[in-house]
Amino acid sequence: MRYLLIAISLILISCDLSNKKSEVDSQAMVISEDLDTLKIPNIFVVKTIFYSKDSLPISGDLYEVNNKKPTLLLCHQAGYSRGEYKEIARKLCNYGFSSIAIDQRSGGEVNGIKNQTAAKAKEKKLPTNYLDAKQDIEAAIDYMYEMNGGQQIILVGSSYSATLALLIGTNSEKVKSVVAFSPGEYFKTINVQNSIENISKPVFVASSKKEAVALEELVSLIDKKNLTHFIPTNDGIHGAKALWDSTDGNEAYWNAFLKFLLKTKSNK
Repeated sequence: MRYLLIAISLILISCDLSNKKSEVDSQAMVISEDLDTLKIPNIFVVKTIFYSKDSLPISGDLYEVNNKKPTLLLCHQAGYSRGEYKEIARKLCNYGFSSIAIDQRSGGEVNGIKNQTAAKAKEKKLPTNYLDAKQDIEAAIDYMYEMNGGQQIILVGSSYSATLALLIGTNSEKVKSVVAFSPGEYFKTINVQNSIENISKPVFVASSKKEAVALEELVSLIDKKNLTHFIPTNDGIHGAKALWDSTDGNEAYWNAFLKFLLKTKSNK
């Protein structure tokens, strides 16, 4: 009888522990699902085509996270394509930012992605100099502005397109802020320093370390309250490649870039 009572007690304890374990497992599963949702957002990458002011088709990749409309327009450097942002845009999605990376008519190929806008421009015998691509970026701004219901965008440029971003951003009411990686005096017919003097919105600029002095001069007339200038402690690199995982010191660029984006996002 004594052994029977002990056996029954052990069974009851076992059942109780089993029930508690089920409750704990259930809670752990819910927590795990929440964490998975945060770590692996719902990302869609969709090819999009719209038209520049002279009817040239512009190819772009839409990186949309959790059904958020794109607020960042990503523009590449000389000789490149939208592929410059292949890695960067996905990383931006992980931080909750949807974006569109475009091909401008002045460019080529990078990261295995050919510049389709440049190919079409060549086919149509259209000029493909740096300034010729200005209308492509302006058309992309209009396209995004309409797509996201009139929400202002964050314009991101790399090298020559960084300079165009500053020029366009100075006067466009559709641009909330400008991010420029390695802008410069790249245009013979325009004095960029004087042209961007009156920009009255948040501006983030960055470059390689050796470009920092020239960049400081370029943006010296901008009101300091609107300007964030990141200078790397290591050598750094030219353009938005600074954000690539393969770039030494990319973490510091990312930290400064994200801090600016989050600050811009909060200032509505």
